[in-house]
Amino acid sequence: MVDVLPLVEARLRTALGEPDARAAVTFLGTDRVEVLRFQERDVVRYATLGMSAHPMTDPTAMLADPVAGPRAELVLSVRAGVADTDKALRPLAVLAASPQVEGLVVAPGASLDVGEPLWPGAPFTSVLVAEPGGLVEDLELDAPLDPVRFLPLLPMTPNEAAWKRVHGAQALQERWLTTGTDLRDPARRSVPLD
Repeated sequence: MVDVLPLVEARLRTALGEPDARAAVTFLGTDRVEVLRFQERDVVRYATLGMSAHPMTDPTAMLADPVAGPRAELVLSVRAGVADTDKALRPLAVLAASPQVEGLVVAPGASLDVGEPLWPGAPFTSVLVAEPGGLVEDLELDAPLDPVRFLPLLPMTPNEAAWKRVHGAQALQERWLTTGTDLRDPARRSVPLD
């Protein structure tokens, strides 16, 4: 079986440069998840490393397939110097471990909630999983392995998360777009949802 994590880290380095920090978190009964930090001028990006070690499995499946199934890592981009976003490392690791812990299949359009602020004072407790392919290209693996997708995370306020549950991810993203919302602003307010 191929170890995909060195390939994933190489792809992250190619797309984002050299990480300037990394932290590792291990939860009982799960593999280690690392979070790498990449600084690019006024934007800091956090990328998980470890979620893609195993394919995500449909929680209704009788038996987990050790080879086939979607693989992903998570990427969060925020403006640097506005808030203590480095404290997001543990919540990001929790989200990255959720396929192993809870049997979730993380896909674009999904909401992920950590139940507490993503960092101290953050107005966000959840994120919207966005479409991959913009910042970090998918990593193709040899058949029969599925590619690793790098899924951007868009922080949501509790009001936005509730509105998204009713109207859907696409409607929320359109609302953000039409109001010119800066989704990288770690201190932004909720978009008007009237």
